[in-house]
Parts: sequence; structure tokens; C-alpha cells
Amino acid sequence: MEELSHWIDGKEVKGTSGRFSDVYNPATGEVIARVPLATPAELDAAIQSAAKAQVGWAATNPQRRARVMMKFGQLINDNMDALAELVSREHGKTLPDARGDVQRGLEVIEVCMGAPAMLKGEFTDNGGPGIDLYSMRQPLGVVAGITPFNFPAMIPLWKMGPALASGNAMILKPSERVPSTSILLAKLAQQAGLPDGVLQVVNGDKEIVDAILDHDVIQAVGFVGSTPIAQYIYGRAATNGKRAQCFGGAKNHMIIMPDADLDKAADALIGAGFGAAGERCMAISVAVPVGDATADALIERLVPKIEKLKVGPYTAGEDVDFGPVITKASQDRINRLIASGVDQGADLVVDGRDLKIQGYENGFFCGPSLFDRATPDMEIYKEEIFGPVLTTVRRDSYEDALKLVMDNDYGNGTAIFTADGDTARDFASRVNVGMVGINFPIPVPLSYYSFGGWKKSAFGDLNQYGPDAFRFYTKTKTVTARWFSGIKDGVALNFKAMD
Repeated sequence: MEELSHWIDGKEVKGTSGRFSDVYNPATGEVIARVPLATPAELDAAIQSAAKAQVGWAATNPQRRARVMMKFGQLINDNMDALAELVSREHGKTLPDARGDVQRGLEVIEVCMGAPAMLKGEFTDNGGPGIDLYSMRQPLGVVAGITPFNFPAMIPLWKMGPALASGNAMILKPSERVPSTSILLAKLAQQAGLPDGVLQVVNGDKEIVDAILDHDVIQAVGFVGSTPIAQYIYGRAATNGKRAQCFGGAKNHMIIMPDADLDKAADALIGAGFGAAGERCMAISVAVPVGDATADALIERLVPKIEKLKVGPYTAGEDVDFGPVITKASQDRINRLIASGVDQGADLVVDGRDLKIQGYENGFFCGPSLFDRATPDMEIYKEEIFGPVLTTVRRDSYEDALKLVMDNDYGNGTAIFTADGDTARDFASRVNVGMVGINFPIPVPLSYYSFGGWKKSAFGDLNQYGPDAFRFYTKTKTVTARWFSGIKDGVALNFKAMD
């Protein structure tokens, strides 16, 4: 069995703790590798090395750092298939979806090629007699990224790209369920010219997460995962004086108005609800048709589309629609939540439980499930299922549908399908959710904007990637300079205006 490593000082380093976590192929249920779980001492050594390397990297001018990003992007593109294979092998998503995972991360690296424009300061000439003022953006130092299992390439790239382009060193702690992609990305960054030690990949579990949060050298922490852990990390990081941006769970709704194109709405729900086996923080998990006629017509369109979905291992070819969920525990939890929906009175229109695929009977597969006539008090509505389950909650009016979305604890993403511009505009203006789609089911912003939710979906003031990321990974220094040039103003003991 393969024994994986950390990536320290530009090379693979075996773990010394004696503790390991199993890495599974979710399609077969087999353990395919073991990943070492670092000790706090191993982490400290990586951090101290990163701190030394960061000094020279920060002194490298932004344009030269951008050239490393450019080469890094080229290497990611050249190794797209190898990266996608690793993603699919450890996560289970289909190869086309895995390529999309890598591609959306690559797009952030492409924006980082323009980092010099993001890092410019401001200048005021002659703000007072002989006085100039200017500001500069400087890197924080050593920062950390703690990334989830559901996007093994994309989210590590979202973290490392802006952090490195800004002149920081990064400690990346990937999910122990999908560690291999981050190691390959680190190797590619080294080939692109990133100095050894500037990017360290340290594998670990909660012990290492806590050590990161408590370490004095770490200046900022970025996290993506569940809401309880996001809140925990944000609180502990803030208590220790660190910057933190922590993104948590979601319960994304899509309102379907009576005037919507129901064929397009149904197609959108299939892709957004069941793609990647529902293991996306931007998945649409709640359909909200307005009016019973709309709901009946929507369900009529959804059922045959769902029943045609092909579930299987990524090795079965590119006609597979989605693969397994990440672990047996996830599979069991999804099945339990489906059972709770039935027990609490929702109509289970399509039942995806007990799916068995020949030759892959031990895989962690869940077929697609569809609920109708669910209510907000049901567990299937309140919980983030994170699986291929679409729940329909009917509402009588647009205002009732909007209230349902706004009353939900989560505020990551939402969408509305309608032919009416006034309704769409009102929805976009009023809804208290961070990312909004209009006739667009998964409103993940392009990489030169910023990604981030509201309410219990996000903790912290700044979003991921785009301009916010460069603000997060830098600090502003403002200089007030005077050149006397014959000015005579004597001693001033009062705090007077410069003019």
C-alpha cells in the first residue's frame, strides 16, 4: 500500500508521528493509501522553514512573482489529466467534473498573474507643505490554508494563488481524505520557480489544525468546510490575533416562478442538485416552485430526467453523470436523512437508496433522490445533506418563497428562474444571500470577482479570491514624508492640520 508524504522545503518528507489516516477509493470502498498525520513539532519545523523562505520571496518584486504564477498556470494546464485522475481517484467525482475542479482553480491562478495591479498602493503629492503621503501593501508573512475534501484542486489553488502572489509563504493543510492533489500542485509550483519552503504541505487532523491556530508565526488562516468547524476555527484564530476567513455550510434554494421556462429550470436543477453527487457547497438542494401548478409541472419534468441519470465509477467513462460520495459514513448519513424525510411526511418521489453497481458493491454510492411537499420543520430541509438529494418545498407566492430563503440560517448561494425582469431585480436586491443566480443555478463568481456567502455560511469580513483575497493576504502601511526644502515652521506641540 502506498504511503504518502508531506511536502517540506521542496521535497517529499515521510511522516515521523507513526499516526496515519486511510485514503479510500470511494468507488470501490478500498483503502488505496495511507497519509501521515503530522505532529505539532513537525508542523513547527515546516513553519520555521517557511518563515525563513518568505523573507526572500517577499523581497522578490511583484512582477517576478507574477511570472512564477504564469508558469505555474501553464504547468497546471499541461498536467490537467494527471491532476484530474488524482481528484477522481480519491474523491470519486467523474473525470469531466474533476477537470472542472482543476480548471476553476486554474482561473484564480490566471488572475494572480496580474497580481502587481492588485498590490499597488496610493500616493498623494503635496498633501501638506512639502509633505507627500503614500501607502503600500505588504505581505503578512506565513499564512495557512485548511481545505476540504470536495474540491481537492480548486480550493487549495484559491488559497495558495493569492497568498503566494502577495509575497507570503503558505502552510497548506489539505483534507486527509484527498491529500495527493495538493502534493502534485506543490511539485508543479516548484517547477514553476517557487522557492523551496514558500509552500509547505503538511497533512494532519484536528491536532494539526489546532496547532496552526495557536502558532505565533501564522498570521492568517483560510478555511472551507462545515459551519460548526468554520465557526470554531474563526473564533480560535481571532482569539489568537490572526486574520481568518472561514467558509461553512449551505442550504441553497432555487425559486421557480410560474412564468419560468420549466424545461430549462428542470435541467438546471438536475445539474446543480446532483452534479458531483451533491457534494458542492454551491449545490442547489432545495427547489421552491411557486404555486401548485408550477410544482406539479416541475416534478413531472424532473422525474424522468432523474431516472435517466447514470451513477458509477469514474473509470466507467465520461458518460457517467456522477460518482460515489466520499465515505461510508457519508453514505449512511444520507440514507438516514432520506429515511427521516419519509418518516416526517415528505413525499419521496424518487428513492436513490440501496443503489448497487455490479463490480462495485462496496463503493459508497447513493442514487439520486427527489422529495416533494417537504416543510421547513423537517430534518431534510434543516440539515445540509451534502449528497444527491433534491428537496422540493412548495410556496404559494413569490413573497412566501423569498421569505423561506431569507429565514434560512445559511446564505451561501441562491437562484431564481423567471421571465420577469422586475421580479428578478427585486430578488437580487432584497435576498440576504452572498451569491445570487438569475436563470443561472450555480452562481459561482468568475475569478476576478470574489466568492463568499452570508449568515452562517461565512465568518470573516473578506471573501475568497479576486480583490478581496489580495486585501486579506496583505496589510497596508501608510507613510507620511516631509522634505523641508527651505520650509520654516519651528516647533509645534499642538496636533495641527498639515495644511
